[in-house]
Amino acid sequence: MTLPDNLASVRAAIGQAEAEAGRPAGSARLIAVSKTFDADAIRPAIAAGQRHFGENRVQESLEKWPSLKAEHPDVVLHLIGPLQTNKVNQAVGLFDVFHTVDREKLARALARAFTARQVNPACYIQVNIGEEPQKAGVAPSETDALAALCRDELNLNLVGLMCIPPAEEPPAPYFALLAKIAARNNLPRLSMGMSGDYETAVRMGATDIRVGSAIFGARR
Repeated sequence: MTLPDNLASVRAAIGQAEAEAGRPAGSARLIAVSKTFDADAIRPAIAAGQRHFGENRVQESLEKWPSLKAEHPDVVLHLIGPLQTNKVNQAVGLFDVFHTVDREKLARALARAFTARQVNPACYIQVNIGEEPQKAGVAPSETDALAALCRDELNLNLVGLMCIPPAEEPPAPYFALLAKIAARNNLPRLSMGMSGDYETAVRMGATDIRVGSAIFGARR
């Protein structure tokens, strides 16, 4: 199957999951994860109408996305990977949405960079929903405090939460926990669900689905 075929298949599956959950069509936004793929591999997705893309690494993104965004100013670029504070200024100059705010030091660095550039992009707190030591993210028990800091002190445009559930366990309970934490913090958006579990995520209320291999194929 071609990339446009893959994209159409994923969109259809999302639509089916939305319908099964009684959700409006289009209420779950597809973010095509293009990490490890070069500009030439990404252009067919843009040509097929995809406008939201996700990347994990700032340096890799700087090599391909400035030209792509110049060609397609309506493309929205999401940072979905861990962000080091020494890369914040570069990241803020390129990315439109930040999904991985996971600690106070990073939140403060982003706030300073946003103020300096006079921008206010949407931000998500990354929650280490399975409390796995190898993963980034704030602990579920500490999410409320970080959300309060981001909104009340730093005035970040905090819109939701993001998570990556444990790989070897059913994802639904973790998606449900993220939704519960978001609800008590009045955060409307849930960035959850990847190629292997995005239909479950849609049924559990995801508003942002991060799909890579199901669209682009195996990582290069």
